[in-house]
Amino acid sequence: MDGAHQDLHLYCRGPLPAAVGQWTGGAPPHGHVHVHVATIAALRSRTEAYLHTLDTEELARHERFRFAADRERFLLAHGLLRDLLGRYLGLGPAALRFARGAHGKPYLPGVPLHFNLSDTKDAMALAVAHAPLGLDLETMGRTVDNLAVAAHYFTAEEQADIAAATDAKRRFLELWTRKEAVLKASGVGIMDDLKVLRVDQPYQALRIAHPAFRALADAQYHVHTWHLGADHLLSVASALEPAAVAVFGEE
Repeated sequence: MDGAHQDLHLYCRGPLPAAVGQWTGGAPPHGHVHVHVATIAALRSRTEAYLHTLDTEELARHERFRFAADRERFLLAHGLLRDLLGRYLGLGPAALRFARGAHGKPYLPGVPLHFNLSDTKDAMALAVAHAPLGLDLETMGRTVDNLAVAAHYFTAEEQADIAAATDAKRRFLELWTRKEAVLKASGVGIMDDLKVLRVDQPYQALRIAHPAFRALADAQYHVHTWHLGADHLLSVASALEPAAVAVFGEE
């Protein structure tokens, strides 16, 4: 870091089809990442149980959503977060006490596990590891003007990549999840000029001038992208190259 810019090295892998297994317990070994994926439909039967695990802040946020579908998605995503982290740590889900970083990224003080949560229209995902990481999940059912959004947030090279793709929407979402995963891994969460994060190449050296990103981000991120069946895509960004990533489904 030179005081004016952040030298950022991005290594992007995939997209690959995800092999989804069933988690039988146990924390990820050091250097490994666990990703849990669940649809809203699969978790709906847990609604009442999850409601009793949220803390007062989460309950207040839950009630502020105007639409029932948004309230349900928030409840199930945060209930799943507490459920799984509690099982990793051997604690009751209601016993977890979250804190937040400078830009709102949640963490568990004094706990060695790092995590990141993402939700989309009909599903959610949680990544867990022993190092900071970011995760973004998207659905092919998302309604989005790919060309308009890409023109605003993507480089000319990325826009050309999308235009040349057999499935332009899928390629747009692959690149979008990569950008989001990097921002979430950094702890910034949002940055006005996403064009500075070029993610269409296997390797890219970038210069980032955003003050919060300079202060918080690591010097490199390894980004892996997967297709989850025909309907969902996800990307995980980690400052360390994972030795392995295991994807688990919730039923």
